[in-house]
This record gives sequence, structure tokens and C-alpha cells, in this order.
Amino acid sequence: MNLMNTKRIWANLGVEDLQRTTKFYSELGFKPNGTNTELTSFMFGDNDFIIHFFVKERFKWAVNDEVADLKQGNEIIFSLSAESTDEVHQWLLAVKNAGGRIFAEPQSFEKGYFFGFSDPDGHKFNVLYWPK
Repeated sequence: MNLMNTKRIWANLGVEDLQRTTKFYSELGFKPNGTNTELTSFMFGDNDFIIHFFVKERFKWAVNDEVADLKQGNEIIFSLSAESTDEVHQWLLAVKNAGGRIFAEPQSFEKGYFFGFSDPDGHKFNVLYWPK
């Protein structure tokens, strides 16, 4: 058995309010992966990448009480692919309507086009169109 042969990878993030988080990602159309009193979970992309959003108090056990202060810096930024610049703008509107915060307005980057947003807890994402 090869211990380095990982079958799946997922992310675990801490949040303040499970209902707010569930509402935000549901409004963006992500596929729910389950909810209980400690977490809400969604699947992202064609490969169903899972992000579990844990209540911060419950999440602390996994990170030895060292939960990132997202007002001070970034823990990670997730990139979401778009098929066109129009789709980037559709995402922008959906994120604004769902209550996300835009931290980088739509802009060109090399041959691509993107914008950046954070969810209500400050977890950062960008939506990127990169032509083939």
C-alpha cells in the first residue's frame, strides 16, 4: 500500500454562522453535501471538491486553537473557473446578490480575466476565465 496515494482532498474552514454560510453558497448554486449542528458542506466543480464549513468553536480542535484572523491576512484563495468573460460577470452579480464582498474588481491578468471575492466570513475566492 502506497500511503502517498491520496484518493480525495477537501478543505475545512471555520465560520461564525452556519445558516449564513449555507444561504450564501446555496444562492451561488453550489451542491449541498450535508449540514448538521457543527458544519455545512458543499461540493465545488466537476470533480465535486468538498469544502466543509465548521462552526469556529468546533473547528478549533483541528487547528490547535489557531484559527486565522481573516481581517489580518489570507489563509488560502480558491480559484473557480469560468468559461468566458461574460460568465465572470455573471458570477460577479451572483456574488454581490448573495452578500459576498468584492476585493478585486473584474480585470485582465496576462491572457485571462478574473475578479476576487470573499464570503461573509472572509474566505477568499477568485473567478477566473483563462482561454485555451
